[in-house]
Amino acid sequence: MKKNGILILIAAVILYLLGPIGWVSSKEVKKESFDIAVFVPGVVAGSAMYEQMVEGAKKLVAEEDNVTVKVIEAGFNQGEWGEKMNSLAATGEYEVILSSNPAMPFVSMESAKNFPEQKWLIVDAYLDGNPQFFTLFYNQVENGYLLGYLAGLITKSSMPGANKDLKVGMVVAQEYPALTEMMKPGFIKGFNAVDPKITLDYRVIGNWYDANKAAELANSMFDAGVDIILVYAGGANQGVIKAAEKRGKYVVIFESNEYKTAPGTIVGCTSLKQVQSVYENLKKALNNQLSYGKAVVVDAADGYVDFIDTDPIYIKTVSDPIRKDMDKMLKKMRSGEISFELPKQ
Repeated sequence: MKKNGILILIAAVILYLLGPIGWVSSKEVKKESFDIAVFVPGVVAGSAMYEQMVEGAKKLVAEEDNVTVKVIEAGFNQGEWGEKMNSLAATGEYEVILSSNPAMPFVSMESAKNFPEQKWLIVDAYLDGNPQFFTLFYNQVENGYLLGYLAGLITKSSMPGANKDLKVGMVVAQEYPALTEMMKPGFIKGFNAVDPKITLDYRVIGNWYDANKAAELANSMFDAGVDIILVYAGGANQGVIKAAEKRGKYVVIFESNEYKTAPGTIVGCTSLKQVQSVYENLKKALNNQLSYGKAVVVDAADGYVDFIDTDPIYIKTVSDPIRKDMDKMLKKMRSGEISFELPKQ
């Protein structure tokens, strides 16, 4: 017993003295999981881009046993986004924070300073040179051009609801740089390529939810001779769509396939391959292959910006001559023969 007691005492002393060396710090323990936080600046439901962002992350989870995803909805109060991002980064639990919105790199900047080990992957955004961020930005000039070209063809056509006034409309929720510097100019380039005499009636709602105000604006525009409207207003989109349905007019929509929402009224939709870009770049992050510090721009020639021209509703609704003209333009966009540079960031 004495011998055993002495051995136990010696072992305890050794563990005490060598404890700082013998113990492995939590930072040295290799995590068995790759944890992703999806920070949604708003809510997922009703936003095609955020729905697709979550879908892209979950696609990776379905393939990889060691990947987890937690979705955080930050709500519509933009003043709270920075604080909520900081709280998320402070946990230190996530290998990468995924988000999507042109404002998010700048919203996250303070958190990046506070937590220099944290990494971000932000799509539909542009920030070059910060080693904590990888950003991917869709060419929104080309996105606007695709719908502008169709709007120009329709306002010049003899389709039911089109008139001779050569006016197209654009209703947006709020103004921000990507919209005013890329999407709107791209839309104008598109319909001006059809006919330089076409003019734009442009209205701003002031928020992303007021469908009644959106409907009022749309009806005012229809009264002024507009026959087709590009709407980019989140939940308020429905106001413009319902007004167009009642008036026998047309709507085109950014970034997702919405033809079935209002068949015969929604005549054009673009697609940004958000699921694909999120999935591909998260997989690179998982395999330590994501080039943090870089900003990548993708466009129609890359296959990430496109017009949805295979939907049966589009084919049924839009007249053959217009679809043939669209086909010619789309071939040039997809091949890179027609392309547009982004304004300097």
